[in-house]
Amino acid sequence: MFVCLCNGVTSQMVTEAIEAGACTTNDVARACGAGADCGRCRRTVQAILRSAGPNGAPARS
Repeated sequence: MFVCLCNGVTSQMVTEAIEAGACTTNDVARACGAGADCGRCRRTVQAILRSAGPNGAPARS
């Protein structure tokens, strides 16, 4: 699913940025571009960050 239409960033790309060490929306923006332009996707990026586990991997239930 596309998270950032401005830069063509998918949720997978955001997840990969988080797994590589991105911890904030600014980190994600620097890593893959999501949230770097208009900012409309930053809430979605924040939700993906919150759902990531402590090591950056998606949390498992």
